[in-house]
Amino acid sequence: MAIIMAMASDLVTPVLLVAMPQVLDPFFHKSVVLLIHHQDEGSFGFIVNRPTGIKVAEILHGLEVRWRGREDALAYFGGPVQPQLGTVLFEGTAGSSAAGSPFSPGAAAQASTSSDPEAGTAADADTEAEADPDADPPSSSSQGESTTQLVGGIALTQHVGDLSRLAERPPERFRLYLGYAGWGSGQLIAEILRNDWLTAPVASDLIFAPDPDLVWDAALASVGVDPSSLPSWTAGAGNGEESAN
Repeated sequence: MAIIMAMASDLVTPVLLVAMPQVLDPFFHKSVVLLIHHQDEGSFGFIVNRPTGIKVAEILHGLEVRWRGREDALAYFGGPVQPQLGTVLFEGTAGSSAAGSPFSPGAAAQASTSSDPEAGTAADADTEAEADPDADPPSSSSQGESTTQLVGGIALTQHVGDLSRLAERPPERFRLYLGYAGWGSGQLIAEILRNDWLTAPVASDLIFAPDPDLVWDAALASVGVDPSSLPSWTAGAGNGEESAN
């Protein structure tokens, strides 16, 4: 147990968190989370395999930004915390850095995430990832720059100036996330210690995978785990308990 605790305490970001089958919370069941911040006071990241039903073009239209990318490009559900907060993850460059105001997708994006029957509500959550509303939100601002380089050419921004430049000539690998997943002090480590999450190296092919339904299996395979070897879990009938099959 001491070795496991040491490994959890040494968690280094960015890293992927892969939900184990026993995590039945609809927000996080079979989710893959790009964890970008982890310190004693809390952690946060973005679910990378939950597309919403709302188009990027629709969100950007509300911001008076013209989208010149694929018409069918969808925004992604980044997590249940602050769904009105938009964050862009991309490979490449957004052009010259110029600090500006974080963009908020507004009511249309909130309606889209809250209307997803698979998303559930905060009250339904079995994990603690969305349980701390006071956790600091993610910020892409660093010493006046509007983008943050994460790893391997992947960058993050929350500023409308960058969004406008990206929307004019969208890179092939582009994601607009609504909301984020946040953990309060000690919560993520506790979940890792009870085997709710497996860690995996960050890989662009997983974050920007064209078929999000394949990401969970692929993330497990990237660390040598056969998804079919894991037990399947179901909620206990009527009592909220979980059972393995």
